[in-house]
Amino acid sequence: MAPHPASTRSTSRPDTAAGPAGLPGWLTMGRVNALAPNDPSADDRSDAPDPLAAFLALRTPEGAALLDELRSYDPAQELATATRLRRTHPAALVSAALGQARLRQRAVAKFGTEDAYRMFFTPNGVEQATRTSVAAHRARRFAKTGAVRTVADLCCGIGGDAIALARAGISVLAVDRDPLTAEVARANAAALGLDELIEVRCADVAEIDTAPYDAVFVDPARRGGRGRIFDPEAYSPPLSWATGAALAAPRAALKIAPGIPHEAIPAQAEAEWISDGGDVKEAVLWFGEGFAAGSYRATVLPAGATLWSGAPLPAAPVGPVGRYLYEPDGAVIRAHLVADIVARCEGRLIDETIAYITGDRPYESPYTSGYEITDELPFNMKKLKALLRERKVGVLTVKKRGSAVEPEELRRRMKLQGPNSATVFLTRVAGAPTMLIGHPLTGPA
Repeated sequence: MAPHPASTRSTSRPDTAAGPAGLPGWLTMGRVNALAPNDPSADDRSDAPDPLAAFLALRTPEGAALLDELRSYDPAQELATATRLRRTHPAALVSAALGQARLRQRAVAKFGTEDAYRMFFTPNGVEQATRTSVAAHRARRFAKTGAVRTVADLCCGIGGDAIALARAGISVLAVDRDPLTAEVARANAAALGLDELIEVRCADVAEIDTAPYDAVFVDPARRGGRGRIFDPEAYSPPLSWATGAALAAPRAALKIAPGIPHEAIPAQAEAEWISDGGDVKEAVLWFGEGFAAGSYRATVLPAGATLWSGAPLPAAPVGPVGRYLYEPDGAVIRAHLVADIVARCEGRLIDETIAYITGDRPYESPYTSGYEITDELPFNMKKLKALLRERKVGVLTVKKRGSAVEPEELRRRMKLQGPNSATVFLTRVAGAPTMLIGHPLTGPA
């Protein structure tokens, strides 16, 4: 594998920049300095604490006690809290602890309360880390091969994936070239009692010999100084480098953005799209024995249901709107498996370009949300407003595919009043702008 100089999950935004009031940049959390950078009255940043030193201070007994005290910290009371704590603690330590407390609160959504308040984070780490449910699913797939006992986790970030792998009984070498990020990963392994299974190494991933490991996992950075990166070759490291690393290992998984074009997926890979709670979280490319090269898979969490196809599916039929409408999960759409659902429910698409499925009988599936349709109207705001007024609809859910209308604008114009609720779909039926009105089916579709 040819070395790539940017082979780390860390982005080009420097983590070592100092933030407001001496707060290290990695703990800034969006706070803005009211003074211009070149304003002579701005405070001198030259004595700002080193980010790594600031983090290590949080792991001292004083730092740990301070973080425990801030467990129920209210960000709305930050000024009063900071003023009170600085009477008994160094100002830099208080700033670092307040920043970490904010990060832990944000991390609860991905890691759960119990883990989030024991772990440590950076802003990039919280943003880019895999949520626990998805990481655990991926770790289970490795473990189920029966041949993966060790994994080299390249671009490990704060260690979320390494933690999931270790909890699945797999020994992990976790690598990141950023010293602070590597130290945070090491601290997280220790905090969760997994340090015997996780070795953290601060190094460029291109320098790592993965030959001794049963599998490789690569999570390239998909954010840069200007935000989200859509070109796979602009990942850090690029998809081509990560693919090379994967093909050199007995088994491998590459985490990629769910919007990756299908034509960019290597022929040697099995591609899996994963949703959690209805939101598509990521795509994974699987390589090696135990995975089906050239196949597409959609996995829906927390149900754990998986839809799989080993060959391109024929085009789904198109027809008139029936009694029921089914909205496929986003992972199914991304994996191009909508036609599979159409066949399973003996239904049809309402338009050849729209991923709404209609049918004449109820269909139960973890891969869809189902609705009973009561009305089908040509797109007309006045007619919709009159119908909703007649039905006394005060709560309106707006869904759209193939329409430029913004849901909030539509709700505002409807001037809703009444005790009833409804769902409106703004879409196209056989190419014509259409409004479908209905309500969710009780229970799974």
